[in-house]
Amino acid sequence: MIAHKKTSQRKSTQHLWHPCSQMKDQETFPPLKVASASGSYLTLNDGRKIIDGIASWWCKSLGHNHPQLKQALVNQANRFEHVILANTTNNTIEALSEKLSELAPTLNKALYASDGSCAIEMAMKMSLHSRQIQGDTQRCEFLCLENAYHGETCATLSVSDLGLYKEPYKPLLMDYPVLRNIPYVAHDQDPLWFDAETHWQQTLPRLEPLQHRLTAILVEPIAQGAGGMRIYSADFLRRLVIWAQSHKIHIIADEIMTGLWRTGKKLACEHANITADFLCLSKGLTSGWLPLSVMLTSQNMYDCFYGDYGTGRDFLHSHTHSGNALAAAVALEALTIMQDMTAQVQQLQSQLLQAMGEVSQATGKLSNLRGIGGIVAADLAPHPDKPRIGFAVAQKAAELGALIRPLGSSLYWFPPLNIPHDTLKELQQITTQAIQQAYQ
Repeated sequence: MIAHKKTSQRKSTQHLWHPCSQMKDQETFPPLKVASASGSYLTLNDGRKIIDGIASWWCKSLGHNHPQLKQALVNQANRFEHVILANTTNNTIEALSEKLSELAPTLNKALYASDGSCAIEMAMKMSLHSRQIQGDTQRCEFLCLENAYHGETCATLSVSDLGLYKEPYKPLLMDYPVLRNIPYVAHDQDPLWFDAETHWQQTLPRLEPLQHRLTAILVEPIAQGAGGMRIYSADFLRRLVIWAQSHKIHIIADEIMTGLWRTGKKLACEHANITADFLCLSKGLTSGWLPLSVMLTSQNMYDCFYGDYGTGRDFLHSHTHSGNALAAAVALEALTIMQDMTAQVQQLQSQLLQAMGEVSQATGKLSNLRGIGGIVAADLAPHPDKPRIGFAVAQKAAELGALIRPLGSSLYWFPPLNIPHDTLKELQQITTQAIQQAYQ
């Protein structure tokens, strides 16, 4: 029986290389074979229903198979599916661009790509290129925060701080400074959230030597995803942005994970009352229906590049599917549905923190409970015989009926923002049992 299972597993993965995975793990934790999905649930080929506790890599903000999003896709497909966006336009992409400009009124120019990494890279290139146009060529470095993650391209890995993703590729990467000792908080009522003066005074001496070299600082506003679902002080972010702007350093806000109500506000930048020079969105932009990312920037930046062709002002970054009409139609509908989710996500925040707190009490295996908006996380205690305790908990959870994917030993929930309360309680029960079984 065991030999047959291994043979079957080898056959099922013979031609498929799964992302961000070690293939050998599938010998003990086979991939979940999905037959359909609806709301907060995945239905597997064997008929089991699994809660999507991580919104399928943080993108299914409105859950699976949302009827309005499906209809928007069908309506657009009946008109046309994709036309090159260079020197063409259409009602769908124009309406989406106008809608996106309402997110941050000073950022009224939208440039599209297909994934978040490329949106970040467009912002990095545009920041650097603008310095050349302005004759400020000494500004050629970028600064990121500790535990930052901005993508998988070489440029975005260069401004990330996660060795597991970055270390093997260092010969390809650029070496940029990292700002450390960020004041992390548990939630938005933590005293540090409101006042990070002490941390800021310790940070300033590390920033001052960089002020004439930096073209931009990259931030995941308020919440860092791949770095362990860490939350940091809104006051610290506000001070950092004010300092940067006083020295004419651009701010690139990576809201790929945090944007569109995930932290309880339309944009996470709003927690610190800041506006960036470049704002990057993806993931929840289409609620995970189709790949789409956007970089929003200002009229001033647009004007910087406006001129005769061939004079050095041409920003020629391009993607084949830039502004794909199908994705744009779904994004436009998703933004309409998510017009104002403040109250809903505030309620979800309370529910998530309470539920994870109860898991902690029931198991005695969690510490550093933290959460904001539709994100909650805690750290699993070490296990003497299981160095990958997060992986063990994920495996047990899948057996019990929930898809979770801890970041190392950081256990988190990142469900659809419209997850029903009953489903959340079910996720709580499964997580509790999974932890208890994994530590046996």
